[in-house]
Amino acid sequence: QVQLVESGGGLVQPGGSLRLSCAASGTVFSINAMGWYRQAPGKQRELVAGITRDGSANYADSVKGRFTISRDNAKNTVYLQMNGLKPEDTAVYLCSSSGYQGFYWGQGTQVTVSS
Repeated sequence: QVQLVESGGGLVQPGGSLRLSCAASGTVFSINAMGWYRQAPGKQRELVAGITRDGSANYADSVKGRFTISRDNAKNTVYLQMNGLKPEDTAVYLCSSSGYQGFYWGQGTQVTVSS
């Protein structure tokens, strides 16, 4: 199994930045892709960004140009650098991993963008 632990959430003003981290442990050799999802109150969970083991990344249109996903395979960690944050980015951000042993979720970290 894979365990995922997120960190780095918090309260930030509009226009500010945050960096989320997600550390994977367990059977990490089974992981191919990792990603970040978010879920705001009353809304469906949505994919924010994903990255494969070889570094290919994809983004939701709403965050392109503002968010950057990266991955350190040696540390089994994925990052989400979020710049130019907007109030509509407020949500619980969840890390995910997928591979031949299945799909896993982290517990989530709250990001609140407010003045």
